[in-house]
Amino acid sequence: MRKLYFLVPGTGDRFACGGLWAELKVLALAQQICTAEVVTYRQREKDTLFLDDVLQDDSLRSHLQDAIFVMSWGFDIPKLAARLRSQNLIYHAHSAGYGFTLPAQVPIMTVSRNTLGYWGQKAPHSPIYYLPNQISDEFSNLNGDRDIDVLLQARKSSEYLLQELVPALRSRCRVEVVQSYVEDLPGLFNRAKVYLYDSAEYWAQQGVSEGFGLQPMEAIACGCQVFSSVNGGLSDYLDPGFNAQKIACYSKEYDIQRILKALEKPSHVPPESFFEEYRGEAIVEKLGAILKDMNDFFDHKQNHPSNIAPLTSARLLQLNTQRILGKLKKKLMG
Repeated sequence: MRKLYFLVPGTGDRFACGGLWAELKVLALAQQICTAEVVTYRQREKDTLFLDDVLQDDSLRSHLQDAIFVMSWGFDIPKLAARLRSQNLIYHAHSAGYGFTLPAQVPIMTVSRNTLGYWGQKAPHSPIYYLPNQISDEFSNLNGDRDIDVLLQARKSSEYLLQELVPALRSRCRVEVVQSYVEDLPGLFNRAKVYLYDSAEYWAQQGVSEGFGLQPMEAIACGCQVFSSVNGGLSDYLDPGFNAQKIACYSKEYDIQRILKALEKPSHVPPESFFEEYRGEAIVEKLGAILKDMNDFFDHKQNHPSNIAPLTSARLLQLNTQRILGKLKKKLMG
């Protein structure tokens, strides 16, 4: 298999976010299958390859046809794709809605079925695959005592959650709002009875979608009753009324009523089999099959150009014109 270069702007605190951690997890899983390394392109870092050096170093450049660059940072994709257009490229798509398009020569690997559907429409002639994010094994239900009634993280939470619902809940139960990075997140989830997550407002402001939404699934795996929005990738696995409840639903009073009921009488938690496709072993197996398919594609691409007409704006205009003329012709003949 070709060597993988995972492109990220940097790995330091400046770039710390869920997308970076998810990408580094996939890198670690890929290293079980083939040779894979991190390459930064905005910030030089000690003991890490830098993109400029990879492209300019003769000893590295001579092997680039036997390598694949994996892009993932949504806002940087247009510039990276243009700069690396002569290389083998993969777009590892987390969020959707950035607005750019990609040529059919760039395979797309999505982290959710929601994003899969977006690119299935946006890039109908590209190789497209689905590889969900990994839920680490430490996220599991320890069946211990839970001393936190309601838990939420301030980051990405809606104004409604922080300024209306939480103050109303504080007089009725113990609420903990996490304001910073948590070292032992599985331990914290195992202390909580209910976990609140409402990211729809945050992602609407960003103009892109929730890519996967790891925290609600991690919380469910730890035995929490989850009240969440179901935007973007969250709709892949959240099933309101069954493995979760919808938050910000109709009224604050209705939310409070349902949360207090969940504290008093917890609902059924999904069996471990529900999480199997998101655990490392299953993802490594699926990633291996995807990478084999992609390597076959890049072998084919070396000697065969793409020859399917792309679905551009001009092409859509042509098709719509043909459709309208066809209707008029049928009407005149009728």
